[in-house]
Amino acid sequence: MAKETMLPRERVLAALNHQETDRVPLDLGGNQTGIHRLAYEALVKHLGWEEKIDIMDAVQQLARPSERVLQRFRIDTRYIFAKPSENWKGGITEAVRNGKRWYDLVDEFGVRWSMPAEDGLYMDITYHPLAEATLRDLEDYPFPRGDDPSRFVGLREEARRLREETPYAVVSGISGVVYEICWYMRGLERWFMDMIEQPEFCEALLDRTLQFWLDWFRVFLQEVGDLVDVIMIGDDLTGQNGPLFSPEFYRRVVKPRQKKLVQYIRTHTRAKIWYHTCGACSVYISDLIDNGIDILNPVQISARGMDPQTLKTQWGDRLVFWGGAIDAQHVLPYATPREIREHVRRNLEIWKPGGGYVFNNVHNIQAGVPPENIVALYDAAYEFGFYQK
Repeated sequence: MAKETMLPRERVLAALNHQETDRVPLDLGGNQTGIHRLAYEALVKHLGWEEKIDIMDAVQQLARPSERVLQRFRIDTRYIFAKPSENWKGGITEAVRNGKRWYDLVDEFGVRWSMPAEDGLYMDITYHPLAEATLRDLEDYPFPRGDDPSRFVGLREEARRLREETPYAVVSGISGVVYEICWYMRGLERWFMDMIEQPEFCEALLDRTLQFWLDWFRVFLQEVGDLVDVIMIGDDLTGQNGPLFSPEFYRRVVKPRQKKLVQYIRTHTRAKIWYHTCGACSVYISDLIDNGIDILNPVQISARGMDPQTLKTQWGDRLVFWGGAIDAQHVLPYATPREIREHVRRNLEIWKPGGGYVFNNVHNIQAGVPPENIVALYDAAYEFGFYQK
């Protein structure tokens, strides 16, 4: 059996610099690489442990993996998260609509997210605050302050603790959501109509979300830009079969604003920049590289044009792939542990050469994935992830 010769942070940084390591780095626990609370509960029970479940992401209902679980699966990353502004009076509340009980969460932008109180799995948007807004209304809308210092209280201390007292790579939670927040606030159908009927509204709203994130990153990078190894940003641009909206609109309107944010980050930190988009995003990979990103996540290998070998051959020398471990829709939930093991082995044979790969499921591990399959996923990644036997 091969042995480890590198520390986790050293391993991750080498992989991000397209160097072969002792083994492929393993990741679990972020907003886009996490595990649903029900899957986590089942996993912990399967392992014979008892734990209090801490929800780290209410909308996606993600559990925060304990240190014991992270060490069991030999995870090489640890995450830090900024907070909402202390001026935000949010939190989970209960409501009754049409005779049904709901758990509601109104975020800092005024978007209401809701989950059925009975058997709810996730929160979905049930109120878009700008659904009927005019351009003038948008000018007057009270956006939150990105640079509110209360967001970052204690963040440097936590990042320094991870940096100085642990061997793990330090990764940020999700941020830089320039595009998606716009349709959260406007409503997806109305937003798509705006692209054609009044693109000036789209541009004005994008400018507001961009400014929020520029302000946010100014303080975030002052606090931890020298301590964090990876910064996660992202907007979903594509679905299963291709772009969710016109590539011309993306390149003319959305991309320049994303690029401005990425370039701002790059000038203030040496951290690698990870971009998250689900779906068949190969059509945009050149654009994302041009923007200045280093890492693509989650690498949805079941989507059109997202074959691992094609991606690795075409982009592997310029882009780090973070995810893409297995078909998370058709294989991970339904295959046997033996089949999981074989899928992981085959995919690692493609992703491993030359470095530039960090192992994770495609996006979050969902409710209903058998715990035996989760164990098989990570144990196979460890076994087959070594570069030399």
